[in-house]
Amino acid sequence: MESNAYLKKLVEEFHSAAVATIGADGHPQTRVIDMMLWDERGVYFLTARGKEFYRQVMEQQFIAISATKDKAAVSLRGKVKHIGSEKLDEIFEKNVYMQEIYPGDTREALEVFCVYEADGEYFDISDPAHVVRDSFVVGKAKVKQTGYFVGQGCIGCKLCYSVCPQKCIDISGNPAVIDQNRCLHCGRCAEICPKQVIGRV
Repeated sequence: MESNAYLKKLVEEFHSAAVATIGADGHPQTRVIDMMLWDERGVYFLTARGKEFYRQVMEQQFIAISATKDKAAVSLRGKVKHIGSEKLDEIFEKNVYMQEIYPGDTREALEVFCVYEADGEYFDISDPAHVVRDSFVVGKAKVKQTGYFVGQGCIGCKLCYSVCPQKCIDISGNPAVIDQNRCLHCGRCAEICPKQVIGRV
């Protein structure tokens, strides 16, 4: 799927997400934040100026987001920019429950942020025998291909395939090829490889 399809899913299907920043003690801190809008620029959320979360996002300008629903998950990790009251009216129009939380002019306490450059991942285990994993980007971020790869020196022993939970390793050629869109990243293939030519990137 295209990046926009994953952003739409994050906002319209998942909506509430765990968002992580670094706390004053230097450790990760999470809270649940609603993802309010999406467009070609990125994903939008808001928070009140009086919250510690607001201070952290303003200072760090970087967050990690994870949302899950029905055995599927979308994660983003990237840059955030403060856009003030831009999009605030649109957010309240599309998320009518906000009008009861912040009635009338009390919404003036809120500020909008946009995740505009991030790498993301979609992971779906709704069909346990055939998981789906995909990487995508928001903005100018580059796709970071991660996972296990078979290097030169593969002897075609097929042991990696024998221990793969998803049977997502093509052993018809040499070296064997791991299907990154189905791999669980469990590492069993690397553990059993007699030549130790399977590595994680």
